[in-house]
Amino acid sequence: MKKRKVLLMYISRVSGHRQATVAISKSLKKFIPDADVMSINGFGYNYPLLEQVVNAAYMTVIKHTPKVWDYIYDNPKVVKRSANMRKFLNKSSHKKLEKLFKDFPADTVICSQAFPCSMVADYKVSRGLGFNLIGTLTDYAPHAYWINEGVDYYIVPSDDTRERFIKKGVAPEKIKALGIPIRYKFAEKIDKKVARGNLGLDPDIPVVLVMGGGQGLGPMKDAVKELLGMKLPLQLIVVAGANVKLFQWLKKASVISSKKILYYDYANNVDELMEAADLIVSKPGGMTTSECLSKGLPMVIINPLPGQEERNANFLLEQGIAVRVNDLVDLADEVEILFKSPERLKGMTKAAYASGKPHAADDIARLVMGLPSH
Repeated sequence: MKKRKVLLMYISRVSGHRQATVAISKSLKKFIPDADVMSINGFGYNYPLLEQVVNAAYMTVIKHTPKVWDYIYDNPKVVKRSANMRKFLNKSSHKKLEKLFKDFPADTVICSQAFPCSMVADYKVSRGLGFNLIGTLTDYAPHAYWINEGVDYYIVPSDDTRERFIKKGVAPEKIKALGIPIRYKFAEKIDKKVARGNLGLDPDIPVVLVMGGGQGLGPMKDAVKELLGMKLPLQLIVVAGANVKLFQWLKKASVISSKKILYYDYANNVDELMEAADLIVSKPGGMTTSECLSKGLPMVIINPLPGQEERNANFLLEQGIAVRVNDLVDLADEVEILFKSPERLKGMTKAAYASGKPHAADDIARLVMGLPSH
């Protein structure tokens, strides 16, 4: 039997797109131990300099002029006007893709971001190639840049996302609502008191987890200050990510605060942190959201980025999984209301579990093998 070769493509080293491919890669090796699996930065491979420029521009826009990104994201006018540029970039990537597929003749390509998916789809159709191409979304709202001839399957997070893709013209049989692929340990249950004991937390005092994604974006410092000012007994876990200033501030705050503060830059045990928490205060990034759903963790949404995170927030609010705080001065009051409403918190937890798909990575691997999902 011919050895399976699966190529995984993401963009940006520190991103949910990359985390998704890591999860899929582990599941593929579990189901097909002898498979050759390769992961690459699809944007950086083809356009290393352009990637740096685009990443820098993106970070500048979302930090300083987020409304610009909100206008660009899935705007039909922008999609139409950028068609020629995207077509040019797709065609100009063929030479490098030809070398890539010569060196690694993949029978399946899985893309966790729309840009490499578009490039590979164009190359596949132009050359009349027969490998399977799977686009895996890492947010709860699909956008038009995903839709390309040559894509065999789209993996989407929810039935709602599936319906939105159908409305955009994608054939229903091509859309699989398997979820966002996350690390398998998020499917494993840890007793809350055990998790708190492992972390040195009091098992009987409420715990709030504060996260801002890998980049540590958003007003996390102000959010922590609001929570520390609460009269309600509380313990905090804060993951600062790349936000060095926040990390240094947390180091000082943990010494002088009367409340217990655990702080991290990057944490390898986010599953355990989520298990220990009663709720999370966070931006609704796709991966963070998917992990929270798998852990049944209610969310308090602050400052979602325009575009994908704004749409993720809408999904969570519609499903009863989250509440949104538009002004940080209201954060402490909202958290206190939730802790004083245990039935409401239980309902949010139940809704989160109902939308969670912790076995998504395994189900994608099963799809590659032609097996039914969970």
